[in-house]
Amino acid sequence: MATTEKSKSSWRDEYPFESHRFSLGSDIHLNYVDEGPRAESVEGRTILCVHGNPTWSFYYRSLVRHFQSTHRVVAVDHVGCGLSDKPQKYNYTLQQHTSNLVRLIDALDLRNVTLVVHDWGGAIGLGAAVQRADRFRNLVVLNTAAFPPPYVPRRIAACRIPLIGSWAIRYMNAFAKAAIYMAIDRLPRLSDPARNGLLAPYDTPAHRVAIDGFVRDIPMTAEHPTWNVLEQLEKDLPTLSHLPIHFVWGMKDWCFLPICMDRMQRSWPHATRRELADVGHYVMEEAAAEVIEEMEKQFSQHIGNNG
Repeated sequence: MATTEKSKSSWRDEYPFESHRFSLGSDIHLNYVDEGPRAESVEGRTILCVHGNPTWSFYYRSLVRHFQSTHRVVAVDHVGCGLSDKPQKYNYTLQQHTSNLVRLIDALDLRNVTLVVHDWGGAIGLGAAVQRADRFRNLVVLNTAAFPPPYVPRRIAACRIPLIGSWAIRYMNAFAKAAIYMAIDRLPRLSDPARNGLLAPYDTPAHRVAIDGFVRDIPMTAEHPTWNVLEQLEKDLPTLSHLPIHFVWGMKDWCFLPICMDRMQRSWPHATRRELADVGHYVMEEAAAEVIEEMEKQFSQHIGNNG
């Protein structure tokens, strides 16, 4: 993607965070943001943000900026995404991304964590939470799913057409570029810094390898290996039901419909929710203020007493 120095600077101004690198072996590194205080006096004030496809940690910039003075905020870039390494031959699957996240959680010794998830980050982050439930304190769930897909939107299915779909994603940037228009509803358009920032890491066909990998990993049938991973994840969701859980949902999302929220709430009957009637899929781009407001409420109710 050709960008002027001015436009590069504008998105960098919104994302002034230091990059950290975590080695996964075989010369592959995962990038993450790690902002805010570490002292024991703020134990219980850690936030872990997990993005989906085709975004990256830039998607959570408003949340990082808001909470970094009072919380430790970690936002990851999955392998192949954002500022992480983008190997051309890699196991770009839900199971692998989840394993990578668990390794990072253990390496950073994250505890008393508020997990914030969106899109594919839901299955990845919740999968990690199931494996390390003792490290998590509460969940904030944006538009996502954590079960085998009961439907696949036509716009996504089109990107699964053999050869043509991958070519469109990687050489035409059809997925990431389309998302900056199709994933919003409240706003007439994203700001230039937001658009440039969301697209910046995906500037060549090689750098879009994980975007294509995520699309290929959507299981269309039970024969796909990720179907079983998602099926097991849904069975495991009730093991997190002891945690405070709050949905913040863009109701105009054409991809993750409200029925996805309803289905997850069957596993978490006590979960609370805020429905954003005019917000699309990119909840943090259109409604960051509402997400932050809901998180502040959650902290005052569930964490403030021990923070």
